[in-house]
Amino acid sequence: MAEHSYIRVRWLHSSPDEPVDLWSELDANREEVRKVEIWSGGRVGYASSAGEVGGARLGEVPVPPLNEINLDPQFQAEAITKADFEMCWIDAVGKD
Repeated sequence: MAEHSYIRVRWLHSSPDEPVDLWSELDANREEVRKVEIWSGGRVGYASSAGEVGGARLGEVPVPPLNEINLDPQFQAEAITKADFEMCWIDAVGKD
């Protein structure tokens, strides 16, 4: 089984209706397996194959490579560690 990868994307915008911080676990095909979304006001949502909470949802298409995401100036994408993702996931799920 191929390793999963983990990314964090900061979305630079001023809309209160959209999240500003997105943490994703991606499978070998770069499809989202789990995701945490954080809004500027502190609201947190998360999604996985088990369901969606707080307005978060998994993407419907594979996530582009980080260099492609970063071509758009409204996004700041970076690779993160599994441990970092797991801490964010546990924190988000614990707030439910």
